[in-house]
Amino acid sequence: MLNHGDGNLSGLSLHKFILVGFEGGLETQATLFTVFLTLYVVTVLGNLTMIVVITLDARLHSPMYFFLKNLSFLDLCYSSVIAPKALTTFFSSTKVITFAGCATQLFFFSLMATTEAFLLAVMAYDRFMAICSPLRYPVTMCPSACARLVLGTYCGGCLNSIIQTSLTFRLPFCNSHRIDHFFCDVPPLLRIACANTALNELVMFGICGLIIVGTTLVVLISYGYITVTILRMRSGTGRHKVFSTCGSHMTAVSLFYGTVFVMYAQPGAVESMEQGKVVSVFYTLVIPMLNPLIYSLRNKDVKEALRRLGQKHAAT
Repeated sequence: MLNHGDGNLSGLSLHKFILVGFEGGLETQATLFTVFLTLYVVTVLGNLTMIVVITLDARLHSPMYFFLKNLSFLDLCYSSVIAPKALTTFFSSTKVITFAGCATQLFFFSLMATTEAFLLAVMAYDRFMAICSPLRYPVTMCPSACARLVLGTYCGGCLNSIIQTSLTFRLPFCNSHRIDHFFCDVPPLLRIACANTALNELVMFGICGLIIVGTTLVVLISYGYITVTILRMRSGTGRHKVFSTCGSHMTAVSLFYGTVFVMYAQPGAVESMEQGKVVSVFYTLVIPMLNPLIYSLRNKDVKEALRRLGQKHAAT
């Protein structure tokens, strides 16, 4: 309970937060529940399908699809960190999340989202090697090298997650226990802290900005070389196939980096929670739902693999 006299929280409240979520009456909450549930179900089905198809179809056992399978796994995981808890709070009268639960949610969300940012850069580098250095590609992107690259993305994500989570939950939360968001994230948590958060904001903007700028440079440089190589191709069919594959990746990169930049890499992010909620829905649920569609609908190999899997299932 709140102590209204001095604005502090009692000992019990220090162990719990309230996720305010979205404003509105029962009808609004029911609509949002339906939207969230639909997005999450499609996300789970789409990403599980990609993982299963890539795993079962031997023709897709290549570095590009190895990274794509890991991207689907990340999308599945970090949407699952957010959506189930958000769904339970729509019709809950308390909307409570424990202190430990909040810290755990922030840690794993930050881990998965940061890892995905690094993985998208690795995928751009993979396409650069495949198109610009095809003779060296089998050696450079051998299975052990691919595994090390993926492991590196998780290490980078884990490091950022540890920094963000530890710095955030070292703050005293005595002004309020109401988190103006539908999940535990750094910006809304900083708003309810009763200490100077300048260092936390500097670290968040600095690290997130560095990650976004660094990975974006890798993507832009890789696709700069890829574009030059494509334009030199004489085969129109080969050029169209490369453009189709790279176009899918660039679409995914633009959607993810754009929304993350709006939320975390600009100073105004902490001040605008209402805008932040909408942006957060986009990158926690909409983008993970769209990625399998982007890569399957624009990728001939994936569509053929889905067809072969369907025919095999029908035959049995």
